[in-house]
Amino acid sequence: MDTIRGCLNGRNRLLCGQTEDGITDQFIPMGLSLSRWLQSRTKAHVPSLSAFNSLAVPMSSRLNVILNDSPVPPGHSCSRWSSVHCSPHFLLSADREEVMRLPVELSSDGVRAEKGLKDGLHVWEVTWKPNQRGSHAVLGLSRQSCPLQASGYNVLVGADSQSWGWELQSNHLWHDGQSQGTYPEKSWRYYSKAEAFPPWSSQLVTPDADAGTIGFIVDGHFLGVAFKDLPRGVELFPAVSSVRGGACIRLRYLNGAISEPPALMALCILLIRHRVGLQRKNHMDKLCLPPALQHYLLSSH
Repeated sequence: MDTIRGCLNGRNRLLCGQTEDGITDQFIPMGLSLSRWLQSRTKAHVPSLSAFNSLAVPMSSRLNVILNDSPVPPGHSCSRWSSVHCSPHFLLSADREEVMRLPVELSSDGVRAEKGLKDGLHVWEVTWKPNQRGSHAVLGLSRQSCPLQASGYNVLVGADSQSWGWELQSNHLWHDGQSQGTYPEKSWRYYSKAEAFPPWSSQLVTPDADAGTIGFIVDGHFLGVAFKDLPRGVELFPAVSSVRGGACIRLRYLNGAISEPPALMALCILLIRHRVGLQRKNHMDKLCLPPALQHYLLSSH
């Protein structure tokens, strides 16, 4: 019941336009106030056992809402790699959701998604096992004219002004053929050059065409904005490049949202789930809510 009282007290302060620090602002819309309050609460999240916990930064409530919503069904058209904008050294699966690089020597090969984005915030999942990456394994965004094949072993995504890439082995960011520093920004504080970065197989790509940014989520932790000032109004595509023979890379589009602020209902649902915690199934019966609403809150998203 303390959780419910906390939610209700927070709701009452928001209805009055009172912020968490006690300052009253009658001109802040309730949805924006709730969004700000939720962001402040998620900063003090429950400690995680993940090695990426120390590298995480708070994500926006807009991204939180997208991740909390149900993903689109498998087989979505945005989950396909392009059969046209693809190096000849990549083989596409029948559903075009996975590519495999052929064992070709002295070649750098890339592929981009069939569909990109011009507006809104979107989330793609890219599954790429650590033992199939090798050197120069790059994940990022590209425009249509990004090169997709080159001789030798090089970074392709991020090699020109039309693409932005995160090299997963060295953790360097690349754009216009130049390293833009390491990512995530906090990594140098926790991992020396002699230490291995924690391995992971799946990452979420979170390009925001409205803000002109791209970030990444690993093991449920948002690692921050990798690139800013991306071009507006042009189509940008998730893209990868690899030099490792036998590398299999799977793409899946999860969800997205247009530039409008998150709906108040979505923010409320997210807030309740956050306050109740991951074990909400054991606490939901304590809430004085209709069965239909309890079922909605318990549904897996």
